[in-house]
Amino acid sequence: MKIEEMTLADVEARLAEIEAELETRSGEELDALKAEVVELQERKAILADLEQRQADAKALEEKRAEAQVTTIETRKEEKTMQKIEEYRNSEEYINAYAEYIKTGKDEEVRKLLTTNVGDAGQVAVPDFVYDIVKTDWLKSGILSLVKRISVQGNMKVQFELTAGDAVIHNEGSGAVSEEELTLGVVTLIPESIKKWISISDEVNDMKGEAFLRYIYDELTYKIARKAEAILIGKIKNLPTSATSSSVNAKKVKAGAALGTIATALGELNAEAQNPVILMNPATKAAFKAAVYAGQFNADPFEGLTVYLTNDLPAISAASENDVYAIVGDFGYGALANFPNGEATEIKYDDKTLMTEDLIKILGREYVAIEPIACRAFVNITAPAAG
Repeated sequence: MKIEEMTLADVEARLAEIEAELETRSGEELDALKAEVVELQERKAILADLEQRQADAKALEEKRAEAQVTTIETRKEEKTMQKIEEYRNSEEYINAYAEYIKTGKDEEVRKLLTTNVGDAGQVAVPDFVYDIVKTDWLKSGILSLVKRISVQGNMKVQFELTAGDAVIHNEGSGAVSEEELTLGVVTLIPESIKKWISISDEVNDMKGEAFLRYIYDELTYKIARKAEAILIGKIKNLPTSATSSSVNAKKVKAGAALGTIATALGELNAEAQNPVILMNPATKAAFKAAVYAGQFNADPFEGLTVYLTNDLPAISAASENDVYAIVGDFGYGALANFPNGEATEIKYDDKTLMTEDLIKILGREYVAIEPIACRAFVNITAPAAG
């Protein structure tokens, strides 16, 4: 067989034969065998390279085919998710979801809602409901600043209680002392914040989106306001010195004067980079009145955003040492944990007040909210009267 017609297997077999013959040949026969070996090695190299190229081409084709299949599957999944999203936000689904709430989460309606949403039997909330919840939490100014997470169960957040400072070390001097670091722990324990309303049959007769907007907007807003009041109460009651289980907040005892907010800012931790002010609307007016009365050409609020709340008393109604304003960084200094997500859970009762033509609807949010950083807040307290 001619060398150029040999396969790789033929070449390897012939080389094995020659290897055995080389020991028994001499002279011209030996030279001829050696020449043949050279030609066979060249043929082997060509065939091996060809075989590798074919293997690489096959592997590339397989990868392309696999990528094409993956792309097709991804597109199918995207189309499926798009269809699910379109269905979940369709008028048909929204009306069914409203009926699901009205009927006390009837099992038949549940089956209808879970048939085409691909969510492992879970009833998916229409997107606009999530938007309502988000908007209502943002309506509460300070809660829009607080970091929000979703972690199951109780959560512990460590903070630095005490720690040594860094020191300068001169060459040849003794070793520096090891830092003595003591950590405190704030525990976020979720609680149920609930709000219920009674609606008339006329409101209950509202269809789909109109009904859902009414109840979610009303209940979620009130729940968010309660969460805000809880956080304000906790900040007001922070100790001036941190403990193993609580961060601290400094206090400034001063009236509605030009330098009050500036003094409070000086008591903040340097990490509190985005402070705001929280006070009653009447207190804000008192600060402005003090500026006008003194004809000062200055901003008593030091350029900070002022958030208004009725959860703090007006300075005119505050007794000595009552907290009437808070200066602090809510994004740095507070944390809210929603173990079950931020969507408000709704319960519906059309039996209890049936004879009065009223229906009870209860909204529930499971949340933990706590101050988590030392000196992230400063409580401004009222001075003695007069």
